[in-house]
Amino acid sequence: MGLAKTEMFTDKQNKISLFAKVFGHPARVAILQYLFKIDTCICGDLVSEIGLAQPTISQHLKELKNLGLIKGNVEGTSVCYCIDKDNWSNMKDIMIKFLDQDIPNTDCC
Repeated sequence: MGLAKTEMFTDKQNKISLFAKVFGHPARVAILQYLFKIDTCICGDLVSEIGLAQPTISQHLKELKNLGLIKGNVEGTSVCYCIDKDNWSNMKDIMIKFLDQDIPNTDCC
């Protein structure tokens, strides 16, 4: 059995790729924007706010949570979500270093 393709790349390259993937869907961007806007944990209002079906919202929340950008706590029969501030800061640091690279001053292409 061969290596998984992700094993060919550094941990940092894989992290950057995962961060980019999570921002690759507008629903996940909208969820993150809403969580920042309300600046508190949200329990169940996302369906009416985002306008997508509950299973779709749940799938996007799962992606965001798996990456660690949000965290969820069970309160009664609901799961309440908020931004994971430490992981968000870590992601920002990694992405800023990647995106802040200067293009070499060469005559290529």
